Amino acid sequence: MKKLLPSFLAALMVLALTSGASARTKLTALPERESVTIRLDNPDATLIEEERVLTLQAGENLVDFSWRGVSVNPDSIRFKVLSHPEAVTLLSVSYPPGEAALIWRINAAAPLEERVRISYLLRDIDRLVAYRAVADKAETTLDITGLGVLRNFSGEDFDGALISLDGGALMTTPSISGETRRAVLFRANDVPMAKTLLWDSNNLPWEPEREESDVSIPVYYEFINTPDAGLGQGSLWEGKMRIFQDDGYDATIFLGEDNVDFTPPGAKMRVKIGFSRDVKVTKKRIGYEELNHRPSRKDPVLRDRVERFTFRVENFKDTPVALEIVEHPSGDWEVTEANVKWERKSSSELVLYVALGPGEKRELAYSNLTRDIWNR
Repeated sequence: MKKLLPSFLAALMVLALTSGASARTKLTALPERESVTIRLDNPDATLIEEERVLTLQAGENLVDFSWRGVSVNPDSIRFKVLSHPEAVTLLSVSYPPGEAALIWRINAAAPLEERVRISYLLRDIDRLVAYRAVADKAETTLDITGLGVLRNFSGEDFDGALISLDGGALMTTPSISGETRRAVLFRANDVPMAKTLLWDSNNLPWEPEREESDVSIPVYYEFINTPDAGLGQGSLWEGKMRIFQDDGYDATIFLGEDNVDFTPPGAKMRVKIGFSRDVKVTKKRIGYEELNHRPSRKDPVLRDRVERFTFRVENFKDTPVALEIVEHPSGDWEVTEANVKWERKSSSELVLYVALGPGEKRELAYSNLTRDIWNR
């Protein structure tokens, strides 16, 4: 017998209750679940939707729903009539004192069998998502497998449940309380990807030759979550991704693992696979000038600041590399001159894109105009 016990009693029970019975009548007819869906869209709360068929008599009926020993949020319980909404009406809901239960009072225009949906939030049942990705030897594509891990410590058993994540049905599986179950969510082969080195001025030294140890630049695989890539139309949830590479001899090499972020359709997922010492970036500020001082009130002065920077980038590899240089200007800024492709990512992030051939060295430069307030 399930721990969640919905049942019904005909209008005769109303007479029994009004005749002075002091205890709540225990109901005995227990319709089994016809179906149940576990929706894992929200990582903080799991929505359960179950459908049952109730045999209702004409007039008022009582339906009892209890959740002893199960982590149900009582405020989240909802009842919906599906088969004959024009003939069946929910009149009231009552909560017996001191019990993990409620009673729905339902009126039926005629005797009938009614399919209803009962939904509620269930605690202590959640999911994890893990990924396994294998890069081809040339590092141009990825074969990605998504794994769903369902953890059920709610106190409730589900013989067969449709598991839904991000609005899409993923698998049908039993889920027993105390059990952790893993299943394949999707497989996507030959997903186009790019390998990128990311140099961030906030995290790496400007003059690496002055460091006591070699400076390593983080390396990432990047791909777009699109149906064309074989990833479907849903979001990719946050989770751990383990990255391997085909070694060309029917085996794989483990490259690393990273905790990836939630990635909606059309967005880019970036996976860190390690570090590289084969590319060197040296940054210098070669010019600073203040222009157009404009008094504002008593002390503050509006001013324009012009800064000029150069980068010497060197590729010691015998293969080409793609490099992104991330700068973090402050204030109201704009790039006035640059000899490299750039993009304003946000109000505090400027990205310079550099493609380096095997063994290539390049000199990059840009100027930045900032308008801000100077307190003298």
